[in-house]
Amino acid sequence: MIRVLVIEDEEPLRMALTDALKSEGFDVLEAADGETGLQMALREGPDVILLDLMLPGRDGFSVLKAIREDRLSSAVIVLSARGEEWDRVQGFEYGADDYVVKPFSIRELFLRMRAVLARSTGETPGSPDSGGKVRLGECLIDFGAYTVTRGKSREHLSPMELELLRTLMNREGEAIDRNTLLELVWGRNAESTNRTVDTHVLKLRKKIEAQPDKPRHLLTVHGVGYRFSRRGEG
Repeated sequence: MIRVLVIEDEEPLRMALTDALKSEGFDVLEAADGETGLQMALREGPDVILLDLMLPGRDGFSVLKAIREDRLSSAVIVLSARGEEWDRVQGFEYGADDYVVKPFSIRELFLRMRAVLARSTGETPGSPDSGGKVRLGECLIDFGAYTVTRGKSREHLSPMELELLRTLMNREGEAIDRNTLLELVWGRNAESTNRTVDTHVLKLRKKIEAQPDKPRHLLTVHGVGYRFSRRGEG
């Protein structure tokens, strides 16, 4: 049975989420503040954590950061009324798997939960395999550890960077426009723009390209979007 931890201080919402999750067959844990939620997460190791940001005692960003620093593998979905781009970017940079802006529908939340669970268990169709590790030139990309290693240097990949790279790799050689990438990686209802794609591609290039200003793997298709080449071009 999939175990879900709900960290939410608003009791009506927490109770509604708990009831809905239980009715779908999930095993549910609850916490009403950040510190209790963090300790419960580290102790119980749930499959999914639904995390509010505005929490008493310890805010959600602090909880998320501590969870990832402890290398807890739970999928984390942030639930927040704070829908500004800075908040969403901050959430993903701290290690969130998804970011849902309140108010939201239970159906949408369940769909997002299933998506992050599929990604975390490697069930996404066509995902790079090789035990979760893929060699790309001088880099070793570990999809399970969210890292890219080049020689003795290791860098962290955010969940969205990793998913963008996975999407491009799974459709190698195909020119994919920015709107399609937004839908495939961030979701149909995500409040993101084409600039979001460009920013994440630039970040990825700095981590996996030997010369980020002369990319050989993450290639720009002018007037369209981006294309991936495993062998490298240029």
